[in-house]
Amino acid sequence: MRCKDDMSQLTATWNYPARILAGAGRIRELPEACQALGMRAPLLVTDPGLASLPMVNDLVQHCAGQGLQVAVFSEIKGNPTGANVEAGVAAFREGGHDGVIAFGGGSGLDAAKAVALMAGQRDELSIWELEDIGDYWKRADGDAVAPVVAVPTTAGTGSEVGRASVITNEQEHVKRIIFHPQMVPATVILDPELTVDLPASITAATGMDALSHCLEAWCSPNYHPMAEGIAVEGMRRIRDHLPRVHADGQDLESRQHMLVASMMGATAFQRGLGAMHALAHPLGALYDAHHGTLNAVLMPYVLRANEQAIGEPMVRLGRYLDLSQPGTGAVIDWVLDLRERLGIPHTLAELGIGTEQAEKVGRMAVADPSSGTNPIGFSPEQYRDIFVAAVEGRL
Repeated sequence: MRCKDDMSQLTATWNYPARILAGAGRIRELPEACQALGMRAPLLVTDPGLASLPMVNDLVQHCAGQGLQVAVFSEIKGNPTGANVEAGVAAFREGGHDGVIAFGGGSGLDAAKAVALMAGQRDELSIWELEDIGDYWKRADGDAVAPVVAVPTTAGTGSEVGRASVITNEQEHVKRIIFHPQMVPATVILDPELTVDLPASITAATGMDALSHCLEAWCSPNYHPMAEGIAVEGMRRIRDHLPRVHADGQDLESRQHMLVASMMGATAFQRGLGAMHALAHPLGALYDAHHGTLNAVLMPYVLRANEQAIGEPMVRLGRYLDLSQPGTGAVIDWVLDLRERLGIPHTLAELGIGTEQAEKVGRMAVADPSSGTNPIGFSPEQYRDIFVAAVEGRL
């Protein structure tokens, strides 16, 4: 949502997958989902860790039994790069593939969608020409975007319902948001059985990423009442179910709720993000740190910095979450308590991040697109100060 008070633009920004298949065991419907989109030889794009697990080989064999010739591409970093996307596009073209299965967490899903976007474009079009600025997306041929079936294996980014990918430009050491309306996957499979073996630390970090999406969408000054409602319900589900899946990874009911909450967060942030992401993006590019963990650590410091502009939304949120004495202080206390229960670090220093590049981080944060919908238009110096506070643990 790029305007503040224009209701007429709401439907124009509300893209969504045509089908969402949710429930334990639904991954077995992947062959039919691919074939319904005309795929016969899809490229399964995932990260190297998942590619080495039996589940991926079992899935490829299951698809083969249903007449699909699936190849696997897994040359993807934790923060996917332009070079990763180029390698994926080359694999797509050389293999004569006709669609993409996006399988994994945020890195796999983002890379997969970018491969699908670029695979059919003219060779001279660079992915960086499709950054989410103005109408840059019109430079691409929308009809050439390959169909995508998305299968998240973490409950965090919600990239499976997004029209964008976050890709690192390694030459410039900056993350770019690549956007096209046709990037949104046509079908999404939310199967909690695929998430039960996630380590507790990854469950926590990805769940806090989903919370950051809902929370920043809730605080955005943009006008989008539907996204606002989705955001607050997503936070309620996270409150109820993230501690449960962290304590018991085999809890399928809560795993399903977290997959839904993740999807809701990514849907809600059409209303906008804010300073958490404006800082997490440059920190991820500079330090190659986990995105969800960065958002989790930054969360209370950004809430404190935004305190003067978010008083009324925090009161309403506190009431919805049944917090005592609803308000910004109560929400911050809830976040701090949740982080402690999940084993999330309190400072960026605990992630090996120091203040040496504080000035650069401040400049990069104010230039990040997420800064445009923060409740306060922070200066580079103010972003620097928030960053330093998060390194030193000063709330």
